[in-house]
Amino acid sequence: MSKKTRHEPHEEHADESWLLPYADLLTLLLALFLVLYAMSATDAKKFQEMSEAFNMALTGGTGVLDYSKTEPSNDPADKGNNKAMNSIPTPKSDDKKREKLMKQEQEDLEKLKKQLDSYIKNNGLSTELNTKLNNSQLMITIRDNALFAPGEAVVKPEASKLAKEMSNMLQQFPDFDIIVSGHTDDVPMNTSKYPSNWDLSSDRAMQFMKILLENPSLDPKRFMSVGYGEYHPIATNETVEGKSKNRRVEVSIIRKYSSHNTYTNVPKSKDDSSN
Repeated sequence: MSKKTRHEPHEEHADESWLLPYADLLTLLLALFLVLYAMSATDAKKFQEMSEAFNMALTGGTGVLDYSKTEPSNDPADKGNNKAMNSIPTPKSDDKKREKLMKQEQEDLEKLKKQLDSYIKNNGLSTELNTKLNNSQLMITIRDNALFAPGEAVVKPEASKLAKEMSNMLQQFPDFDIIVSGHTDDVPMNTSKYPSNWDLSSDRAMQFMKILLENPSLDPKRFMSVGYGEYHPIATNETVEGKSKNRRVEVSIIRKYSSHNTYTNVPKSKDDSSN
């Protein structure tokens, strides 16, 4: 009887299919680190220049974009980029420029006020006109009796001369924005032409502004007229004198480079400069 050969049982082999994605992952990680290394090695100089430019422009010094300094590049393209970045204005240079513009603006407004005050004095108009220079504007206030007949918006001939003289002065300073505003007292207006004080004050401001703009040297884009009716008085409406003060036209030359350059028609304090 033949003897049967006894075979040892085969051992089970572990599943090694996970090695393929693992190897792919390692390959990708290696490629990623190689790319990052290449970027850090080749663009360090440009990154440094860019970070310095942004830090100077935004914070005036070092900041979150700080990067280790490298030796200056001999590449002409890099030198050109560096020169362009160095030309970015710093906050300090902007402040100096603004201070210079504010100083020039103050000088211009003071010069214009002096001319207006001289004209008012020489023509005996001190009771009808006055000027005020404050942190937001140079304001010329003209009483309505110097400009219009009662309840009307047609500018008197002598007032047209005043408007033309004023426009000649304004043309020396063409960069200012001008707001012409009309005001009334609280006596109700109810005519076929002017149903309310809004209508009368608006038309008065418009008519006076039109005469100013007859000067071709003035840019209409810088002018605006507005009517406030009786709602911005500068005196009491309980007296005849107070009502007379409230009926007025104001010509406001608006500052650009002041921290208080937002126009407002609310009366300023008595400490404001006036003639």
